[in-house]
Amino acid sequence: MTARRNARPAVKVGAQVRFRGVKWQVVALSGQVIHLVGPDGDGEAVLAGHLFADPGFSVIGAEMPQAAPQWGLFETAPATAREKALAWQRHVREVECGLPGGPGSNGAVREQYDPARHTLAEREQSKAEELTALGFGRVSRTTVQRMRLAYRKQGLWGLLDHRTTRASSPTGRSDERVVAAVREALRRRRGRSKGTINGLFPLINQILQERHGAGTVPVPSQATLYRLVTTLARTGELPSGPVRQMPASFEGRAFTPATALRPGEQVQIDTTRLDVLALFDDGTLARPELTIAIDVATRAILAAVLCPSATKAVDAALFLAEMAVPHPARPTWPDILRMDHAPALPHQRLATLDERLADAAARPVVLPETIVVDRGKVFVSRAFTAACETLGISVQPAPPHAPTAKGIVERTFGTINHLFCQHLPGYTGSDVTRRGPDIEKDPCYSVAHLQDLLDEWLVHYHHRPHEGLRHPMMPRKALTPNQMWAALVAVAGYLPVPLTGHDYLELLPVRWQAITASGIRIHHRTYDADLLAPHRGQPSPVAGRGGKWEIHYNPHDVRQIWIRLPDSQLTEIPWIHRDHVHRPFDERTWQHIRTLALHNSHVDTEQYEADLADALDQLMRRINSGHATKTEQALLARTGAVPLPTARHPEHDTARPTDIPASRAPWDEDDSIDDLDDLPDEDTDPPATTGYGLYDAHEEAEKW
Repeated sequence: MTARRNARPAVKVGAQVRFRGVKWQVVALSGQVIHLVGPDGDGEAVLAGHLFADPGFSVIGAEMPQAAPQWGLFETAPATAREKALAWQRHVREVECGLPGGPGSNGAVREQYDPARHTLAEREQSKAEELTALGFGRVSRTTVQRMRLAYRKQGLWGLLDHRTTRASSPTGRSDERVVAAVREALRRRRGRSKGTINGLFPLINQILQERHGAGTVPVPSQATLYRLVTTLARTGELPSGPVRQMPASFEGRAFTPATALRPGEQVQIDTTRLDVLALFDDGTLARPELTIAIDVATRAILAAVLCPSATKAVDAALFLAEMAVPHPARPTWPDILRMDHAPALPHQRLATLDERLADAAARPVVLPETIVVDRGKVFVSRAFTAACETLGISVQPAPPHAPTAKGIVERTFGTINHLFCQHLPGYTGSDVTRRGPDIEKDPCYSVAHLQDLLDEWLVHYHHRPHEGLRHPMMPRKALTPNQMWAALVAVAGYLPVPLTGHDYLELLPVRWQAITASGIRIHHRTYDADLLAPHRGQPSPVAGRGGKWEIHYNPHDVRQIWIRLPDSQLTEIPWIHRDHVHRPFDERTWQHIRTLALHNSHVDTEQYEADLADALDQLMRRINSGHATKTEQALLARTGAVPLPTARHPEHDTARPTDIPASRAPWDEDDSIDDLDDLPDEDTDPPATTGYGLYDAHEEAEKW
């Protein structure tokens, strides 16, 4: 179990907050509306999203939690250093609360660490004596205090012995005067005809004599000089070729139903194979893996992610951010699926305070208090549990051989298969006795297209009455997840503060790249900024990554990346042509442009990239003006921020997705970002954007 040692601050009735530079008091909560009273007695109703977005917003008196864990950096440390940091974590927890597992964990509190009997200083002294006896070296109370404060500030990263994480000097222990002479010799040879490395040795000796006098600086051996020259020389500066060889790339038992009285009190997470075939990137047909998180109190599906293969620990950590941020509505979705048009949610009358709500899907956003997971390796991994601890989320593993402990999420899988999957081509049935004889011949969707369909269906799901949701004042009426969420927010009396932008950046996917003289190159795109100047051609301070730098990127908007510089902060680096392309685009769109613009070997790299940016801009202009082909419309519909041309009304459609011939089915296209040769022709009919044959959004709206 993971303790909620560092829970997020909460806005509740009676709390004091700082907003617009003024101190306010929270007097009431109504859905997402927070009623504030100022120092002069003036009242104001503020939308929660608008309040949290204020740069100076803070909950007065609340302890600031840790930032998102830098788990990628922690994994680069040696195994012995990581094990020692984890050992220190148990000791620090015992000093703070008396239990090595943290507050709420199992076990008995030892007498010398009982907070009710001893002060914090006494517990620190007892721990110092214990660690010294255990062989940790001579540990003082000051050392224990320093480690405790470092853990509170930086998490596991603060408990590491950072001597093991520093990158070794490329010049080793060589005399700095000799190193300076080698650099000067290389500078003098720059621009001249290339000679041998041994030809630099006399020049190096001459420079040492000129600067320090004859015999003052001992001259190292030729082997040492050779190593220094090959280390300090630039790429291609020596006749032997590149001197820095960088990597080329990188039972049964009693059943008790789960109950919760407020949103996020308990969230159940599980993974299963979906009962439908999908087209994977390698061209094979298989069942994708679906991971969902469902809130017990409201039955809201907070996140649902499809993966072609097994879910990884990093994907599970990103899954947390998927629950705590609003889900954007697709441009082609009907207005009824947007949050500001949802009849059950209280946002529409205050939408003018925050225009971003108009672009959000009508789905609840909840930061969990407790997550119930099975004992799968992904959900008990250190990366996942560390991220949960930092976000103040308690992780509760389900008892072994007790599937009823997560009965709600297991039942939800059946709901998805029944209400969603069986309407799709390639549906496999729940078992082999219900499987069709030729399902492999169906024109199945790709995993990405299936995810798009699932995202839209989930908004419909949150508008459908659920028999397990009842209001005490209306026990005969089944509520929708959205209605139950709006009702319980007011009953709970508080609203957790959502993740900050920095926390979300920490949870983005990571890749490792070198900083070249022209910037950072990724798939024929160059990212550059003036602040990279001191780091061009230099290795990163992170040991164990071959000198490459930690890069975070958003797969759905590649116009910028974020790099972790030596100050440990993530800094945004824009694409050099970002100002020319004002609309977000993903890797798939970029690959589509590259397949259309053939690379001429006589055109330099910079001109080729500029031509690609211009072609991308022209494509987006055609989209905005309504002159794009159907293929281009479908390509950008997933990332577009500007509404596309109005879709046809369902009653005027002459074909449903199930009526389209297999030879013209749009889901035959390959969603791989590296191979887009299988995109549909321009005369291919796109899938209907108002329900995909599952629901008629306008008809559903009449029922709501």
